[in-house]
Amino acid sequence: MDASMLQNLVFPSLQASSAFPSSFTRHCSQNYSLTRPWSLQKKAMTQVSCVSTRREKKTGFKSEKSEAEELVYLLMRNMNGKEPLLKTLNKFVRIVRTEHCFLLFEELGKSDKWLQCLEVFRWMQKQRWYVADNGIYSKLISVMGKKGQIRMAMWLFSEMRNSGCRPDTSVYNALITAHLHSRDKAKALEKALGYFEKMKGIEWCKPNIVTYNILLRGFAQARKVDKVNALFKDLDDSINSPDIYTYNGVMDAYGKNGMIRDMESVLSRMKSKQCKPDIITFNLLIDSYGKKQEFDKMEQVFKSLLHSKEKPTLPTFNSMIMNYGKARLKEKAEYVFSKMKNMGYTPSFITCESLIIMYGFCDCVSRAREIFDGMVQSGKEMKISTLNAMLDVYCMNGLPMEANMLLRNAKVIGITPDSSTYKLLYKAYTKANMKELVQNLLKHMDRDGIVPNKRFFLEALGSFGSLPASKETASAATVGRSPLVRPKT
Repeated sequence: MDASMLQNLVFPSLQASSAFPSSFTRHCSQNYSLTRPWSLQKKAMTQVSCVSTRREKKTGFKSEKSEAEELVYLLMRNMNGKEPLLKTLNKFVRIVRTEHCFLLFEELGKSDKWLQCLEVFRWMQKQRWYVADNGIYSKLISVMGKKGQIRMAMWLFSEMRNSGCRPDTSVYNALITAHLHSRDKAKALEKALGYFEKMKGIEWCKPNIVTYNILLRGFAQARKVDKVNALFKDLDDSINSPDIYTYNGVMDAYGKNGMIRDMESVLSRMKSKQCKPDIITFNLLIDSYGKKQEFDKMEQVFKSLLHSKEKPTLPTFNSMIMNYGKARLKEKAEYVFSKMKNMGYTPSFITCESLIIMYGFCDCVSRAREIFDGMVQSGKEMKISTLNAMLDVYCMNGLPMEANMLLRNAKVIGITPDSSTYKLLYKAYTKANMKELVQNLLKHMDRDGIVPNKRFFLEALGSFGSLPASKETASAATVGRSPLVRPKT
């Protein structure tokens, strides 16, 4: 699909635009020499201000909150204060009802507190007002699925039927989604199709568009194009009609897998159905083309976005900055950042991380460090991902000693490294054969209470095949010895 065809698909009425300089849409390569009619002034680029996208903590309730939300906020605050969960619930037993528990499941489900969800459920069942409800079971099954607790999701499904509830479409949708979170994707998709066929035979459980969207995305992520096509045909024959979520989900999965032609095929189908793109469509197209370094198409989609009723979002710019950076097109990435600021957008911490990584790919380590230091000096809460980004820049530019120094100073600047940090450094130090740094890294991990297991080493070293034998990894974890040993063949 060439750029002109793409232009008609995404935004048919698009005319020639001056959104980018004319040279911006030329073919891009790593050796591209840019003319600089839009070049950035160095002074303007030396200051990057970032804001946190997290919600500020509030000391009181928002006036627009419902009474149920206010009570759940109070319950969560008490639980976070290390008060036992059941004690908190019993304290408010006279006013807590089903709607409050439902909201509690949502809040607890946002973290790893899935066991507490079950405690709340068991507490509910003991109350006089409790009546078994499909919505409660659907929510719980969904929470368990997201946390990878497939057996628990299946138990809840059985518990629901034993309680006298009749599973409906929403429950089966939650169950299918739960299975698709399991590691064995082939088996999960097989089970999902089984439930799908079962639903067709139950009058009150007919698949709806949500069911199709779940399955279409699942098979697209697994690159099962034939199954996706079969599901689209089945959808055409059903009473359901595809919506924007249908097309976005499938295109996003194809795009993330680098299946550009299949993504464009779905885009053509979407256009033929008179379904207009939304900001999610534009962003996923921009990101997918950018990752494949098809920048002429990426830029065309961005122009279409500027001429549409939609407005760019920070992820739009962050993606373009990152992908130009990976192609070492520093000036284009800087131009996107400049345009973002000129349009009135305030950089988020993700924007700053994208700039740090971009400069890392473009061999501008000092520039990346300037941005990192600016974030530290801003007084905003620092995130582990930001630390990891700067460490990654040092490692990709062959500066392991600088990375080690930053790690040692991490807690001073308010960041506590986690396993992702150590995994990144372990991979880099091992690849560079820096045995002394590996030993020091293992000591740091021991001090921070992070015990490396087999999975840690597999994930850290799997990409370049230097996998330590299990005995050596166990020994390294206990005595701090470098496990730079290849497994025996």
